[in-house]
Formats: sequence, structure tokens, C-alpha cells
Amino acid sequence: MEKEINGQLLKVPQHVAIILDGNGRWAKKHFMPRNMGHSQGAKVVEQICEDAWDLGIKYLTVYAFSTENWKRPEKEVKALMRLLRKYLKDSIARTTKNNMKVRVIGERSRLDPDILEAIEELERVSSVNTGLNFTIALNYGSRDEMIRAVRALARDCTEGRLAPESVTEEVFCGYLDTRDLPDPDLMIRTSGEQRLSNWMLWQLAYTEFYFTDVLWPDFNKEELAKAIEYYSSRDRRFGGV
Repeated sequence: MEKEINGQLLKVPQHVAIILDGNGRWAKKHFMPRNMGHSQGAKVVEQICEDAWDLGIKYLTVYAFSTENWKRPEKEVKALMRLLRKYLKDSIARTTKNNMKVRVIGERSRLDPDILEAIEELERVSSVNTGLNFTIALNYGSRDEMIRAVRALARDCTEGRLAPESVTEEVFCGYLDTRDLPDPDLMIRTSGEQRLSNWMLWQLAYTEFYFTDVLWPDFNKEELAKAIEYYSSRDRRFGGV
């Protein structure tokens, strides 16, 4: 769709995926503990959801906690889980107010039971909402996602529910965590890093990439508009020609 943003008629991506990077560096820059950076980053997520919908984005997916993040210091992981608990607790009222539909993707078995309960309740309550489709990736890694998908697909083939010769890209997509979502049109990574970090490797095959030096806690609606302006300027062609 097209929308006037800052006086320009821009082509707005339907689905934006964001790697939320730079929380720790932001905290260090402001002489604060790393946990304060994560806390501020969570507040920015809340605001960006509202900004994304206002700018015409229909789907927003954020990389909140990766399968590799468990390797961080135990103290930091525990602080992130506490922050996640608070975020999920507050989210039901927020999603109802903002009419957001929330999904969580990733491998859930490693998450604590109370976190799983909060996720299920949030998804259930928000499932009837018709505004922004907001997806949170928790304990997510793209290689892990694809391995889980292949195992499920292989079981279905072995047990006769699926013929191997019928496996297509579309069929495979149905086994991914993102099966209910369109592929992202635009991927944003903050903090100046220019790598995918095991993020949606299958889904980003034809996605436009936008890298910014802005640290995630400093990201705002103006920065999101800049990313949309970049996307709108791209001549999107498929097939590598």
C-alpha cells in the first residue's frame, strides 16, 4: 500500500521484521547496567507497535530472545526473563487497547511454565483483535526452526500423511513457526551490525535489508519512517535479474 509520510507518498511494506540490537551498548553509553538497556528497549517495542500501525504496516515481527542468548551470563538471562514476565503480564491490557493480535514463535520447551501460561493467555485473548499482527520471537533460531520443521515433515512422510514427492516450498512453509504470516518485505537491524544472526533465514530470501547505526533504545517513529523511505526507493525484482 502507499501512504503519505513526512510529505512523501511512500510504498509501505506489509511485513517488517526487526532485530532489536544495541540495548547493552546503549546502557554502557549512558553509564547504566545492561539490564536498564533491555528495559528501555522493551518500552521502545511498545511504542514502535503503535507507530508501525500508524504508518500502515500490518505485520511486525521482532527478534526478542534467540536460542544463542542462553549463552549470555546467567544474571543477564535471569533479568531478561523477569523483564519478559512483566512484559507479558502487561501485554493483555495493551493489546486489547491497541487492537493488536499477538503471536509468539520459537521453541517453547525451555521456557518456564508460568511464561508459557502467560504466552498462551496472551495469544488466546488477542486472537480476536483485528489491528497490527505482532509476532515476538522467543528462544528462536532459524536453523532450529527448520530442523524442527524437517523432523515434523519427515514424521508425516513416514506415517503416510504426506507423500515425499508432494513436498513443495509452500508445503514446507506450512511446517515453519511463521506459517500463518507472509514473508517479511523489510528487515531492519539496529546498532550498526550487518548480519542475520540466525534470523528467519528461509523467510528473508527476497526481503529488503535496512541497517542503521541507531541503537534500539533510541529507535523511534522517525527512524522507522526512514527505513520505509529506503524500502520505497528500492526497485523490487525477484529471480536475481
